[in-house]
Amino acid sequence: MSQKQLKEAFVSNLNGTSLLEISAGLSLPPLCLLCRGLLLILYYLHHGKPVSSRQYSLLLDFLVLVSPLLFSCTVLSPVIFFIPVILAAFCAGIFSKIYSQRKREARVPFGQIVKEFQKTCLEPECIPAITVFRVYVNVLTSISILAVDFPQYPRRYAKAETYGTGAMDLGVGAFIFGNALVCPEVRQKSHTTQPRFSSLARQVFSVWPLISLGVGRLLSVKSIEYHEHTSEYGVHWNFFFTLALVRLAASLLLAIFPKRKAWLVALAVAVLYQLLLSTTSLKSFILHGSDGRGSRLGFLDANREGLLSLFGYLAIYLASVQVGLWLLQRRSSVRGWLEALGGLALAVLVLSLLLQLCQARTEPVSRRLANLPFCAWVLAHCLLLLGFFVLTDLTLVFTKLLVKGSSVPCCWGVVQPPDSGKKRGMEAVPVGRQDKLSQLCLISAINKNQLLFFLLANVMTGAVNILIDTIHSKAAFTLCILHLYMFFNCLIMYILHARNIVLKFW
Repeated sequence: MSQKQLKEAFVSNLNGTSLLEISAGLSLPPLCLLCRGLLLILYYLHHGKPVSSRQYSLLLDFLVLVSPLLFSCTVLSPVIFFIPVILAAFCAGIFSKIYSQRKREARVPFGQIVKEFQKTCLEPECIPAITVFRVYVNVLTSISILAVDFPQYPRRYAKAETYGTGAMDLGVGAFIFGNALVCPEVRQKSHTTQPRFSSLARQVFSVWPLISLGVGRLLSVKSIEYHEHTSEYGVHWNFFFTLALVRLAASLLLAIFPKRKAWLVALAVAVLYQLLLSTTSLKSFILHGSDGRGSRLGFLDANREGLLSLFGYLAIYLASVQVGLWLLQRRSSVRGWLEALGGLALAVLVLSLLLQLCQARTEPVSRRLANLPFCAWVLAHCLLLLGFFVLTDLTLVFTKLLVKGSSVPCCWGVVQPPDSGKKRGMEAVPVGRQDKLSQLCLISAINKNQLLFFLLANVMTGAVNILIDTIHSKAAFTLCILHLYMFFNCLIMYILHARNIVLKFW
């Protein structure tokens, strides 16, 4: 077999992993974020000022926010269930140290601290969990697209061939989910009166970079005979095209139907598509082609997975729009967000029950089909991860109340309550803004140029695969390559952020 055929076989015919293992993995990013925040608060407690060195700030962010994820999906994957326990214990130890070492004048009864915490007002226009969710989906995707070509990356985490729940299968859906959370239909103020199809017109213009990237990827892959997994999207299709088409289709539907009823449109699309899969020959066509032997004759036949899975991704996108609208409802206090956490937990429970019912009555989860179980699985786990991030932010807000003046980048800022007598414009004092020049944040850096980060990761992945025999790499070499690859990508984003450069020209 040629090197190209070896690499294609290496990522083919896989069956995924368990839902429990994926849930355990999802707890790692919030715990890393919590660990970073607690370390910064502890540093402030001891030194009376935030970390002032940009180099140390970048190093801390990379070592705490990114490096543990690299280890957990490679050499530490056999003990993945123990890693969250170890991280949680480490965070508990830091919190205990902060609580015991806070200034004497700040030592009020714990019950009083809890009451003050529940009444604390937060920035109503800023929801850090959404930003962190989108950045971490990008980071995890960037890690996986290269790590999957190394033998240290467990095959059960890679994309499943037909049925199964691989970590990379979830990543595809999470990317759609994250994009919908900040789409124009969500960010557009409800009181503004704009033409009904204005969002659609904006989306038509805004997706051309995705289409251009899709065409560029297609031409580059075919020209250098780069290895590709045809059953993912087809011969000519790729995920950039899926992102662009889903955004356009969703904007069209949301221009016709009320966006507050997006979840009903999502449910209708997912159920109707599942009925077609279950009652017609559509499923057989997607899995086996028009001749039943995997033919790739004609454009539709050649790209059947990518084209027909659009219905499932469209349902995920529309449901995520509803989530985004719900999250942006005005909640100015911690108590309001604690209630929102309960709502997220209820939604996760309902979707998990729907997933079990669908798998029992219809078929297992299939990213290749993007069927109803796949939609329920993606939404349930994305809401779970989002809930974890909200809980992390609230924990950091509570800890900052113990150490007055401490700051954590990309975390909620505490503001003055509306009845404090201060002017409205003086209420918001976002966390870390006062130290913007001295305390840059890797999450903010990636968030500022997310598409560039994803594109750079794809280009670097291709370069590494061309230059290195990844399949036969040893563990130490693999870890070195992955760390250098991610550090280089993060460093570029960090430099652009420090210079306040946003490479967006559409």
